Amino acid sequence: MMRILFVCTGNTCRSPLAEALARRIAGERAPGAVETASAGTSAWEGASASDGSLLVGLEHNLDLSLHRARQLTRELVAQADLILAMGPHHLERIEVLGGERKAHLLSAYASHGASQAPVSDPFGGDLDVYRATYAELEEQLARVFDRVLADRGSGAS
Repeated sequence: MMRILFVCTGNTCRSPLAEALARRIAGERAPGAVETASAGTSAWEGASASDGSLLVGLEHNLDLSLHRARQLTRELVAQADLILAMGPHHLERIEVLGGERKAHLLSAYASHGASQAPVSDPFGGDLDVYRATYAELEEQLARVFDRVLADRGSGAS
């Protein structure tokens, strides 16, 4: 079982959407092979997903109603096999917590290093901003799973 951890700032917008979407993709493309989780570098422990993420999730049949934010910890970093950060400052925090060998910027991992773009942060934006972030995540995560499944097939990590 491969464990993928998604990291953003508050663990209420981008990373919960990424976690839920990745869980769906894993269920479709690699049933039982991938477990997903998320955390934030500055999370308010126990906070629910943002209204925008909840609504955009519902538009795509993803239920984020049970999501509760949690702070990124050394233990979560240690438990993950692959950690995908939404932005460079998240990646820096993951590395401080011991994840340097398994942490990547989401766009960099999805593009095999061709892109270093952060995932746009919808926090405080209207529903269209959240929809744009969802579309960005959907595109990136399809590529992430292409890579994860290809690496698993070749025995690489």
